[in-house]
Amino acid sequence: MSPTFAFRDGWEVAAPPAAVHDLLVDLEHYPAWWPQVVAVASLGPDDARVLCRSTLPYTLDLVLHAVNRSPGVLEVGVSGHLVGTVRFDLSPVDGGTRLDFAQEVRVPGWLGVLSSVAGPVLRWNHDRMMAGCRQGLRARLE
Repeated sequence: MSPTFAFRDGWEVAAPPAAVHDLLVDLEHYPAWWPQVVAVASLGPDDARVLCRSTLPYTLDLVLHAVNRSPGVLEVGVSGHLVGTVRFDLSPVDGGTRLDFAQEVRVPGWLGVLSSVAGPVLRWNHDRMMAGCRQGLRARLE
């Protein structure tokens, strides 16, 4: 059985929800503002291959499939080194947008074996990845 990880986070940026949504649905340009996203290749209108590398010395190879890109929501299915879903919910707040992030993934294969033992280290690595997201979003939008 593959280990499962669930992550939740929330933060605000000083930009309107439409601008935040436009940036989040534009996967091809993630490497320009999210340092841990090292490459993105389009696989069609709803799919992209994404390579991510945070602090630990390994690169995640993921395929993302758009599930929902309606205003206020970005949800993708994830396959590859991780299997599950990632979702951003956007809501207007005074002075900008609140982003609520949710990720639930299984970790198959060799990384799953490692994650059974190194779960806290992998969570820390994920926290570093999301810190890059928050900082990059703010810098790009504000």
